[in-house]
Amino acid sequence: MSAVRLVAFVFAALVLQTTLARYLVRGSVGVDLVLVVVLYVSLKAGPTVGMLTGTAAGLMQDSLTTGIVGIGSLGKTLVGYLAGVAGRAFIVTQPVPRFLVFFAATLLEMTLITGLRAVVTPGPAAVRAGAIIAQAVGNALVGIVLFQLTETRPRILERQRQGRGSR
Repeated sequence: MSAVRLVAFVFAALVLQTTLARYLVRGSVGVDLVLVVVLYVSLKAGPTVGMLTGTAAGLMQDSLTTGIVGIGSLGKTLVGYLAGVAGRAFIVTQPVPRFLVFFAATLLEMTLITGLRAVVTPGPAAVRAGAIIAQAVGNALVGIVLFQLTETRPRILERQRQGRGSR
C-alpha cells in the first residue's frame, strides 16, 4: 500500500468519522472508523506500518477532539502494532478471525484509553462497558465489510474486463 493511498484512506476515515458518524449513530459513538482503518492497514501491511498509521491517525483524531492530545494516539499505536503482529502470526484471512481481531483490538484500545483518562483526569469514567462492547461489535462488522469490499472489487473488475474482451 503506497503512502499516498494510506494518507487518503486515513483522511477519508477522519472526514467520515467527524461528519457522518453523528448522523448515523445519533450522537453516540458506535463505530470508530479511524480505528477500523488502522486495524485494516495493520492486517494488510504488518506491524510497523500499522504502528505508524495508528500514531498518525490517532494524533489527527486527538487534535480534532477536546480531550487530551496523545491518549488516543497511544491507544491506536499499540493496537495497530499488536494487530499487525497478530496478522503475521496467525491466519487472519477469513471473516471470523478478522471479526475477533477487530473486536479484541477495540476492547483493548477502549480499555487503554479509559484507563489513561482515569489516571490523567479526576472523576468517574464516562464510558460504560455496554458502550465499549457495542463499539467493538460495530468496529468488527465495519471491518469485515471493508475487507469484503476491497477483496471482491478487483475480482469484479477482472470479470468485467474479461467480459469485454470476449465480445
